[in-house]
Amino acid sequence: MKIIRPLLALITTALLSIAAAHAVVRTETGLAESKVGASETYRLQVPVEKDLATVQVRLIVPSGVRVTRFLPVPGFVRNVKTDANGLITEIVWKGRIGPMEFQRFLFSATNPADAGTLSWKVYQTYADGSVVSWDDSDPATPASKVTLK
Repeated sequence: MKIIRPLLALITTALLSIAAAHAVVRTETGLAESKVGASETYRLQVPVEKDLATVQVRLIVPSGVRVTRFLPVPGFVRNVKTDANGLITEIVWKGRIGPMEFQRFLFSATNPADAGTLSWKVYQTYADGSVVSWDDSDPATPASKVTLK
């Protein structure tokens, strides 16, 4: 038992560090939590984990989040989808992130008024057309989570 606990802690730490390398949404200061109803600047960080360029990044906006502004990203074209109320539900950036590079996409939003967890689903498309779905559909590709308190 004395050996198993440290081994489990080491494995857990290794898995968390691997998960941290995936497409992640955090506050501008890098936090995984924010306040209910707050205006927040979020950053979506997308690393390239293949020997191919990423050519498209699609972000699904969690229900109740109101996206209001974007920081332009040179070399990328941004498109949004909205619902019947005009709220942004999806953001797509098209451009190029080369192998061994990452890109940050910043946007401002207002958080929902209720405490809970925001689940940010990201779909990363590579130059060969393959898509990595960071959406909890597989334990190896978790959606990014932000806790609202």
